[in-house]
Amino acid sequence: MSMIEIEDFLKVDIRVGTIKAVIPTPGARKPAYRLTIDFGPTIGMKTSSAQITHIYSPEQLVGMQVAAVVNFPPRQIASTRSEVLVLGFSDARDQIVLLQPERPVPNGQRMH
Repeated sequence: MSMIEIEDFLKVDIRVGTIKAVIPTPGARKPAYRLTIDFGPTIGMKTSSAQITHIYSPEQLVGMQVAAVVNFPPRQIASTRSEVLVLGFSDARDQIVLLQPERPVPNGQRMH
């Protein structure tokens, strides 16, 4: 593991947002969802592609608050322009479990 300075970490802008819509990502090599996430009035609505179809259904995801990196450049993933990177951890079966606050916080709040 390489060490970084606090200044490097502070460059990563991690915010909380609420998932508003979920649809399967058409044309993805691996099953994925296109998430539409509300990051509040400053950042607004952003999209992300997430390979989380094995653990989460669209119904479970809508309304869920998640953490995401909002200052990476957008990437084209199949038919989705992924504007943010939703964060998660791999479980024992290597499935992604989403990182979320343990209680509701205002959309757009930056991680401290």
